[in-house]
Amino acid sequence: MRHREAVAAEPPRRYRGQDYWARPLPGFGDPAATVLLVGLAPAAHGGNRTGRMFTGDRSGDWLFRALHEAGFASQPESTHPGDGLELRGAYITATLRCAPPANKPTPTEIARCRPFLLEELALLDRTRVVIALGKIGWDAYLRARREAGLAVPRPLPRFGHGVAARMPDGITLLGSFHPSQQNTFTGRLTRPMLQAVFTRAGQLAGRGTA
Repeated sequence: MRHREAVAAEPPRRYRGQDYWARPLPGFGDPAATVLLVGLAPAAHGGNRTGRMFTGDRSGDWLFRALHEAGFASQPESTHPGDGLELRGAYITATLRCAPPANKPTPTEIARCRPFLLEELALLDRTRVVIALGKIGWDAYLRARREAGLAVPRPLPRFGHGVAARMPDGITLLGSFHPSQQNTFTGRLTRPMLQAVFTRAGQLAGRGTA
């Protein structure tokens, strides 16, 4: 809580004068989604500023372009919540609801936010594919399943980009490197790599090759 408010009080020069959301963020998207994205947390000067996850930052630029090209988003970019973006068949959430210092959440922070993820899993009852954006999202989804009383594979599947793990109830968990600048600037994650994950998710969710 202190971190999200501190960055809002002393923003970078390019964001000075803007009103920051600086509060916990809910997930957003299509309530009838068949594809659920589980990320890490709101970015300090992205979602924490704009009030919507992945909106107004470089990670979102990559993510929404991939979603749009796979048929899950109405437009390839999003800068603020009122820009007309609509998700179609997809829902975006995160392990944490507040921006953590250095994007490194503590186990305590993760545990405190898990009830929100559990509620979303219960409400999104049409989910067929879960895309974990990073290992933290992967682990958070598996822990949430267990806490919700849902079976998980044994041994637990290990995270990796492009890895697919079938859950006992038929949901497929797909792994993707997070579209953070740490991964995109270094080439660890490329646009074709990210696009391939969403293309596969569309196929698994019954959207053909879209």
